[in-house]
Amino acid sequence: MSAPLELVIGLEVHAELATASKLFCPCSASSFGEPPNSAICPVCTGQPGALPVLNARAVELAFLGALALGCRLRERSIFARKNYFYPDLPKGYQISQYEDPVAERGGLELGAGTAGAPRRIGIRRVHMEEDAGKLLHEEGSRELDCSLVDFNRSGVPLVEIVSEADIRSPEEAYEYLVRLKSILQYAGVSHCDMEKGEMRCDANVSVRATGSQALGTRVEIKNLNSFKAVREALAYEFVRQSGLLAEGRAVVQETRLWKAERGVTEPMRSKEEAHDYRYFPEPDLVALAASPSLVEKARSELPKMMPQERRLHFLTQYGLSEYDAGVLTAEKATADYFEDVVDACGAPLAKQAANWMQSELFARLNAEKRAIGEAPVSPAALAELVGLIAKGAVSGRLAKEVFARMWETRETPGVLAESLGLLQVSDSRAVAQWVEEALAENPKAVADVKAGKERAVGALVGAVMRKSKGKANPDLANRLIKEKIR
Repeated sequence: MSAPLELVIGLEVHAELATASKLFCPCSASSFGEPPNSAICPVCTGQPGALPVLNARAVELAFLGALALGCRLRERSIFARKNYFYPDLPKGYQISQYEDPVAERGGLELGAGTAGAPRRIGIRRVHMEEDAGKLLHEEGSRELDCSLVDFNRSGVPLVEIVSEADIRSPEEAYEYLVRLKSILQYAGVSHCDMEKGEMRCDANVSVRATGSQALGTRVEIKNLNSFKAVREALAYEFVRQSGLLAEGRAVVQETRLWKAERGVTEPMRSKEEAHDYRYFPEPDLVALAASPSLVEKARSELPKMMPQERRLHFLTQYGLSEYDAGVLTAEKATADYFEDVVDACGAPLAKQAANWMQSELFARLNAEKRAIGEAPVSPAALAELVGLIAKGAVSGRLAKEVFARMWETRETPGVLAESLGLLQVSDSRAVAQWVEEALAENPKAVADVKAGKERAVGALVGAVMRKSKGKANPDLANRLIKEKIR
């Protein structure tokens, strides 16, 4: 019987640095959604005689990202020309880094804060490079059947983060990407908006016998534009490569594309090696020195709490579950919003605030494809609503109606609840009247309660809520029902 097989995965992540301008010219680096070729100049389109000038802020952010990932900054790094010929690469080469990157030997932990022991995934290197342009394929048009080039992205500053081949499953790859994105966002290195192409991933994957130290034939998968796509493509590739080996066939070293609509990978080209790119030092740029002042400036920008520390803070300070803490700290903007809510409503209501964010707030944001910073409901307004529920002024059911109106109108929950007549009634005399009527109209349920059937109390509470149109305080109604029947 043949030995079981295991996946060996290494990921190459490109993250766009959060700069205002491109890596080697003053053109805007934030041209997503702008007309094609509206943010270009002779430098980023590779015109003869145009020379690159390095963006200092891009260097600071690259250093910051490397430090956030626990990497060792190299005292000296060198830009190189990576030669290949694509229509969206106007110079015929990409300015990148090869033998001497910005940083190396870092890592991040998977599973931190869970019951299992954390596992470290090594980061081999972090290097800077410029982005290429974008090909636009116009097919099927009677007037136009060709490919066009938009150079707006050409020259946008990137860091490429190359992991060691330490990842062993699609699920680990997914978690690695989630944590990497979170670290880069917390440190302010990149916005990592995948819909805008600000974070992209290529996966190197091979299969070998479990326990073996030898690496199998490596396949690179491109066109992975979401974490879900990475997970699905890796799962497919494991099945494909395992099947080939089981049949006694060889795995071909190649680059493959992920076809999400069909759930398969397809050959793109034979896999290039470093010598295929004919790297050589960029003659128009001097070596980059990691001076003590530059490194210290980057270090001073590191946040006091990175995602892992903030998860622990939410667990210990607010008593959240590991799941809730993980969800609420995955993105810095979400964690900031939550803390603003808790600051306004108080730590004892943190769990209720977390529940409302993960249900009503996230549902609305997802449905409208909005970022949390675009939410019409402010942290202070959500805190007020959570406080009203805790005080019994608004029932949980009616609070959802209030929240919906808050989303539409941006009005405060107290004003809305009063104007809509949704404030919960906790006056004993008013609720007692509804209880009397409910008991008179439901003699069977009353008999069941007297017979010891506790479920019947819930039916009577429901009758009270219907009579009050949802305004009666259910806890008060429950207590008064039991008092009346006894």
